[in-house]
Amino acid sequence: MSLNENMFKKHFVTDIISGIVVFLIALPLCLGISMASGAPLFTGIIAGIVGGIVVGFVSGASINVSGPAASVALVILTAIQTLGSFDAVLIAVVVAGVFQIVLGFLKAGTIAYFFPNAMIKGILASIGLILILKQIPHAFGVDGVFEGIQSFWNNDGENTFSEIARIYGHVHWGAVTITLVCMALIIIWDKPALKKFSFFKFFPSALAAVILSMALNEFFKTAAPTLALGAEHLVELPVAKSASDFLGFFSFPDFSLLANPKIYGIALSITFIASLESLLSTEAGDKLDPYKRRTNTNRELKAQGIGNIVAGLIGGLPVTAVIVRTSANVGAGGRTKTATITHGIIMLLCIALIPGLLNKIPLAALAAVLFVVGSKLTSFSIYKSVFEQGKKQFLPFITTILVVMFTDLITGIMVGGSIAIFFVLRDNYKNAYLHDKVSHDKENETRIKLAQETTFLNKADILLFLDHIPKNEKVIIDGSAAKFVHPDIFDIIDDFKEGAVNKNISVECIGLDDRSKTKTFWKE
Repeated sequence: MSLNENMFKKHFVTDIISGIVVFLIALPLCLGISMASGAPLFTGIIAGIVGGIVVGFVSGASINVSGPAASVALVILTAIQTLGSFDAVLIAVVVAGVFQIVLGFLKAGTIAYFFPNAMIKGILASIGLILILKQIPHAFGVDGVFEGIQSFWNNDGENTFSEIARIYGHVHWGAVTITLVCMALIIIWDKPALKKFSFFKFFPSALAAVILSMALNEFFKTAAPTLALGAEHLVELPVAKSASDFLGFFSFPDFSLLANPKIYGIALSITFIASLESLLSTEAGDKLDPYKRRTNTNRELKAQGIGNIVAGLIGGLPVTAVIVRTSANVGAGGRTKTATITHGIIMLLCIALIPGLLNKIPLAALAAVLFVVGSKLTSFSIYKSVFEQGKKQFLPFITTILVVMFTDLITGIMVGGSIAIFFVLRDNYKNAYLHDKVSHDKENETRIKLAQETTFLNKADILLFLDHIPKNEKVIIDGSAAKFVHPDIFDIIDDFKEGAVNKNISVECIGLDDRSKTKTFWKE
């Protein structure tokens, strides 16, 4: 039996259960991102189904969960205004999928391996904080902001913190009661003492909390009407009256618009954002994976591309791997792609068969579930461990968190990654060579020993050092230990040797006569 088959059998039951939990979390997020995108409400659901079933099957990732992402919402909103219809946007989604497949074959996914760990940890911690902060209004029954909004500015003109301030004077005590009861249930349910019993081990606490919240709200309707939650505080799925109505929720792209050049600009924007978030989520998911499996990121790009082609062809929003869903999957016990596929299948069946029942789920209950997910992502121990690793790790980590919180995910990736790369470049700049200066027989000698990897990034440091060598020196440049020396470094040494004559500097090179140290890409 192969390792994958063994994992599949070992975790089949817990993966099915995890798929149910992820479905409960993903459902309102899909709807919220649809609303934030200005697209028809069902388009986010389609993306969730495709992300679960299609991407789940073709992806090599074990725990990634894909679906519509908040990071792409603004692109879609702008695209609808630019192109004039959502059908035109669907063409751009299909084209973006083709671009992603091409990137996968070009092995562009390997860029994910260069994401600094400090930045990835910062992204995870920031997502945890955002989940908590964005769910606080829902926990108090203030549901004016769409679920799924992760940027600092909300759809109503408020920001993350001013939205929380608006709670004052608008508290719905029924929502507060449901939130507190659900959180207490989840915390108690997940206690190790109860996990000794099979029922508590295999029945997810999040699902138990959602069922209890629905029962509690129905009880409020008869026993305490002032506490009962109205439709505006519940999940709001579109309900089809017949099979033909349900099929009418799906739409198809207008291929006659392929000649519009604006399509390709929007497609490139979707490709960039969706690919970047997918690769980041994949790397973050690998770090959350208890088995520490490595995902083939090139295959992941192809899988996301196939997902976007399918989503665009049947009327869905763009698909990406999403950190929130992935972290919820791991937290609920998901260990193989069975969980991802299950969440997509359940979403399809439930919206087709029991949308009315799903529309009884209080948003306050989902807030309680996301509070728990968020607290695990941004626990104090994470901050402490990164702080203890020193400023080179902590500064990009904390900067990423702050930038994501006050802007959005993509900006946080750019800024946090830039700071992490700065430290890498600075260290590389400093470690280009070792030098030693000795005097004997009235002659000063400077010995320079090049590092194993001497790249163009070391160019400035070596150039400045050589420029400051005084007259009448003897210089020995030792490259015998170097496995790679960039051609730019050879040019600097050649120029230095020519100019050294004018300063009465004698230059001796060791191990640098063989220019094969600079083998080109084409020779390799």
